[in-house]
Amino acid sequence: MCGITGWVSFDSDLRGRRETLDAMTETMACRGPDDSGTWLDTHAALGHRRLAIIDLPGGRQPMSVRTPNGEVAMVYSGEAYNFTELRAELKSRGHQFTTDSDTEVVLHGYLEWGEGVAEHLNGMYAFAIWDARDQKLVMIRDRMGIKPFYYYPTADGVLFGSEPKAILANDLAKRVVDADGLRELFAFTKTPGWSLWKDMYEVEPGTIVRVDANGIHEHTYWKLEATPHTDDQETSVARVRELMTDIVHRQLVADVPRCVLLSGGLDSSAITGLAAARLAEQGEQLRTFSVDFFGQEENFKPDEMRDTPDSPYIRDVAKLVGSSHQDVMLDPNALTDPEARRKVITARDIPAGMGDMDVSLLLLFTAIRKESTVALSGESADEVFGGYRWFHDETARNADNFPWLAYNTGIHERGNMLRPDVQSTLAIQDYTLDQYRTAVAKVDHLDGESELEHRMRTVCNLHLTRMVRALLDRKDRASMAVGLEVRVPFCDHRLVEYVYNTPWSLKTFDGREKSLLRHATKHVLPQSVTDRVKSPYPSTQDPGYAAALQQQAKEVLAEKDNPVFTLVDRNWLTAAVEQDPARMETVTRGGLDRALDLYHWFDLYRPEVQLG
Repeated sequence: MCGITGWVSFDSDLRGRRETLDAMTETMACRGPDDSGTWLDTHAALGHRRLAIIDLPGGRQPMSVRTPNGEVAMVYSGEAYNFTELRAELKSRGHQFTTDSDTEVVLHGYLEWGEGVAEHLNGMYAFAIWDARDQKLVMIRDRMGIKPFYYYPTADGVLFGSEPKAILANDLAKRVVDADGLRELFAFTKTPGWSLWKDMYEVEPGTIVRVDANGIHEHTYWKLEATPHTDDQETSVARVRELMTDIVHRQLVADVPRCVLLSGGLDSSAITGLAAARLAEQGEQLRTFSVDFFGQEENFKPDEMRDTPDSPYIRDVAKLVGSSHQDVMLDPNALTDPEARRKVITARDIPAGMGDMDVSLLLLFTAIRKESTVALSGESADEVFGGYRWFHDETARNADNFPWLAYNTGIHERGNMLRPDVQSTLAIQDYTLDQYRTAVAKVDHLDGESELEHRMRTVCNLHLTRMVRALLDRKDRASMAVGLEVRVPFCDHRLVEYVYNTPWSLKTFDGREKSLLRHATKHVLPQSVTDRVKSPYPSTQDPGYAAALQQQAKEVLAEKDNPVFTLVDRNWLTAAVEQDPARMETVTRGGLDRALDLYHWFDLYRPEVQLG
């Protein structure tokens, strides 16, 4: 796992621009603490930071191959879980290898199949290849968008990087944020290709972007397609079990210590059970980690999203599988530490406003990195199998809006902390509905679908093409900020394709959410987890958290000319700091988090905000 960056300029000689390339590369030192490398040619410059996972001595990058017609150089971030099979196939076609790394396999795959190499890969990846034979740059991103990848067109080429910060380190990239960028920041619709920064774009998941002297060209090599599902219930469960077992086994392959993130929910517990069984076969004990808050279990109060605390279920799983388990315990002081908030914003390059859920994730990963370099996560199971509560809420799923927004109206209300004129300019509700209609229009359907199946295919598609991408980005940035590789078995495209095309009646055949997953993995789960109702990522209920936010907000209010007030409504913030923290509504606490994120983001990034 790594960080990549680069620069292509068809009208300039970049061989003398090593200092700029080094600056771009250095921004991603956290993503790759083990090694750094650069490669420069006349019109292309590539930078790489490496986190060594497989073939620790042999996977240095940038990696290149000289051909009779020019050099082909690559920078690669990610893992190809089928690289062993691909190496064997490429050897049979005459390719010779000097390392055991998957990077070399991907590079030779490109030499063999060209841009079609993407269709041969199973994994999470973002990579860029400068092909001097044709004077072109090829950028390829994995099917689900697990690994981030951004680019910024210039007058004569392009800048690119794993994260915006790498691109922003080049003076050609302007730190401008306009209304379109801010709309998405507050809307939570994950518009494809969106970047907060003006004129910067994502390489979309499942997409190849080619840059040559004639411009920038995009090609989609994978997308969700509707296909008939002919397996019965028993066969479907067996197929999910088969896929899950194979996926976890593949994703446990590493030359460094591994672990699993365990929350006590069905998703992470299923991964834990399968991983523990596999490692036991190899004579190893699985390590598991969870995050919790001091006093949370003893003082837990059910709310609209969480019926039970996580801890009892975590203990049940750890006991059943015999894992070496560690709870990472946090208190309000750790969660509200301004330096931790600034680290989160720097990691994500955006003022996301997710507060304690972002900070606790970063602190959890920081603790894990002391023991392990690779972690498996249950992320994305809810999107794949239909686990969120709004999947099963008739009003939310039938609304003329994204279901997660129709169910969680407070998400939009967080925009209330913006100045009235800013709210009027952004028109977030209109933007959201426009994005919703655009997304729905792209969903492929089968002829003869019932009204329910037609609707639920749409709902599932929205989660897999929109919502999941935001959560995967959050996970990647927080983990790579501390040099931890987090793998997501539920994003294997084979599993996604299969489950996506199972009818909703099969996804809920036992009258519960995630029926297929529950029955496919119940052989490795304690009964308590099998019976547990979906519970999302934990959030602290300690009123001391809100009180600390209020105190920090008071300090912000004391800075009368701070640029944060070009966006944040001073009157709203003044009223929020005067509320009783023990009775503060979730939406107000979220608004405080967002205001503080914006405050630190302005300080860290010095953006130019254009709302006109």
